[in-house]
Amino acid sequence: MEKGYCPECKAEIGGQKHISVKDFNPTNIQGDRTQFGHILGDAQRRDQPDMQDTENMSPAHFALLRLLTHMSMLLGTRNNLQSVMQIIKPAVPDPGPFLMAHLLKDMEQLSRALDKGVDDTVSTIHLTIHSLLEPHQTSQRSAPYDKTLSSKDARNGWENAMNTDVITHQLKVLDYQLKEVNEFIRKDERVFSNPVMKLMFGKPEPFMCSLPQNFLIHNSSIWSCRRKVSLLSLAHTVEQNNGRDTIPILWRFLQREAELRLVRFLPDILVLQRDLVKKFHNMTDLTFKTIGEFLDGHKEASLAWYDKSINIFLSTWNQLRVSLATRGEIKLPAEYTQEDLGLDADLQVLLPQRRGLGLCSTALISYLIALHNDLVYTVEKHTGEESGYTVSPADLTELHVIRYEYERDLLPLILSNCQYSMERGQETLMECDLPKIQQQILTRFLQGKPLITLNGIPTVVNRQDRNYEIIFKDVKGKVPQESLQALTQHNLVKELQSYSDVCEALSTVELALGFLAMTGGEPHMQLATYLEEVLQMTGNKVKAFSRCSLKHCVALWQLLSSLKSETLLRLKGDPFKDISEEYKHPLQEEHKSQLTSFITKSSAAAFLMEIHEFLLLVLKNPKDTHTFRPDWGLKETVAPYMDGKGLDVPPEVDEFFPEDILLSQCIDAWKFSALLRRERNQINHG
Repeated sequence: MEKGYCPECKAEIGGQKHISVKDFNPTNIQGDRTQFGHILGDAQRRDQPDMQDTENMSPAHFALLRLLTHMSMLLGTRNNLQSVMQIIKPAVPDPGPFLMAHLLKDMEQLSRALDKGVDDTVSTIHLTIHSLLEPHQTSQRSAPYDKTLSSKDARNGWENAMNTDVITHQLKVLDYQLKEVNEFIRKDERVFSNPVMKLMFGKPEPFMCSLPQNFLIHNSSIWSCRRKVSLLSLAHTVEQNNGRDTIPILWRFLQREAELRLVRFLPDILVLQRDLVKKFHNMTDLTFKTIGEFLDGHKEASLAWYDKSINIFLSTWNQLRVSLATRGEIKLPAEYTQEDLGLDADLQVLLPQRRGLGLCSTALISYLIALHNDLVYTVEKHTGEESGYTVSPADLTELHVIRYEYERDLLPLILSNCQYSMERGQETLMECDLPKIQQQILTRFLQGKPLITLNGIPTVVNRQDRNYEIIFKDVKGKVPQESLQALTQHNLVKELQSYSDVCEALSTVELALGFLAMTGGEPHMQLATYLEEVLQMTGNKVKAFSRCSLKHCVALWQLLSSLKSETLLRLKGDPFKDISEEYKHPLQEEHKSQLTSFITKSSAAAFLMEIHEFLLLVLKNPKDTHTFRPDWGLKETVAPYMDGKGLDVPPEVDEFFPEDILLSQCIDAWKFSALLRRERNQINHG
């Protein structure tokens, strides 16, 4: 329904009225990237919101399924320990205690979901296992799974079959069966001879008859407790009352509530992102390495705000990281989501970007927006009211998002619509007005909320991430460009000795290029004059800029970016760290010998700068291994790139540059040539 542009290649994407633009083919997005095996990790982390997804089942059904799975695995450790150890990711030294911890967590969650005590929960497990031994009416269609659950579809098929054929039936008759079980226990003299048991079930002991009849100790309610209402137990009640069809908004709300309560932090995170974008936009190198270092660099006035906002980001990320890894629309590298983030994390995780660690921040915002929109879509679908009301992240405020606090807002709402009844010798019964709970949640938290668009998510754009191929094309269309004279190049290299000087000079040229691409300029105007009089930039320290004109800006960028990479290389840095490893294969000795001969040619410097530009601008995209195959020849790949810019490949390159150096060796070829050429220049001018 909307047109846009790819942030990487700038191609037009999307469409209007469900008709895609030319050559744009929608693909199936893999919304769940769950790995094979047991990946729940530490049992204590299972109370986090990102671990509460129950795959569209009620919490009680899902808890029982997990419990049966963990019991089977624990039994498996006695028969085939190694196989069970291979299933668990990340690996644990002793699966026994690990699985037992998960079993106890399953029981705890099942108890909350069923709103039962420990005794009734244990009885429920026994009854479920007993029911597995009985014949069941299986689904009409053939079993959608195999015995080894060899795929995700097979696993889902088994879970759905178990849920439909066994667990759903068992939970429908659970209360009746528990009543029979408890009655059976009460008739067992070994149990019911206990005085406390008699009091609980309304049969006072003779020795208490001497106490006054109105004494509270005779009341069985004194010996029982009214269980707390939990969202898990409410979700089970909704499921038992066919709520998926009758009260779909409440059903969906409870399904996603554990994560949905975090949506209220979306405006705060966006404000933090917008502030960081202003602070770090177009910065080539970050001054701070970690989040802690960034906070330490602030004065007390701004420190409190940054500390609060960053802690909100980290807390939200840590509670959602598993969901971001498996169900988020943005695919994150596995290592990004394996551990919780703290103040020792790389600062880049806070800076929203389209690649690298900056994807963490972008993915978090995208996921929170998807959570919000999912409930808004549900409301619109079942109320039949499509307002068309949308808001962009740039304009988002607290009033726009689904916002509530569990203890202060949601729990009192539910309690006010629940009633308790009690019978002598019986457990406390709770009845909830589910339609009224749905209506109040709708009117208080969901109604009138807009859909949030993805256009306008803050994004930090580093200068190296800008599409300079387009910028150069725009500059050349407005200001004809020429190459630099050899003497000017020599003076620039001689003047810019430190890495910081090179970076500052390159940043200045990049700023000028950005303005020239939009406004143009007089080709023969001195660059120094343009910076001071047109851009109002004072304090330009590069003397050689006074010998350069606007017609040299593209050539200046090419020289300075190459010089920056050479200088970083001397400082043992890696100027190509973001380029795929497939382009970093080592050269062979005969290649080094051939390159040593080529370096002496007059056109070698210019061709090496073209290779460097190709590396920096074309191969920076990780997916370029599909477009520029590593087994292609380096020369035969760079030559067409130069042709596309209207440049001729020098005859010396055709004659002397090694034919058999592959694109897979391009990084090593440039590094070797650049360092060798610098050594020769130092000897010649030394």
